[in-house]
Amino acid sequence: MSTFTFGATMLVVGMGGTLLTLYLLTLLIRGLTRLLPARPAVRAPKP
Repeated sequence: MSTFTFGATMLVVGMGGTLLTLYLLTLLIRGLTRLLPARPAVRAPKP
């Protein structure tokens, strides 16, 4: 395996791993948002 081939392989694996991790993190955040929706802020009544 030449140096160029090794470098190109590492580039593809690194970028692919990064994009896959970001996609999985997005799915996790969306799932948690659906399970635990934000509650509207409760304001104190004016006297």
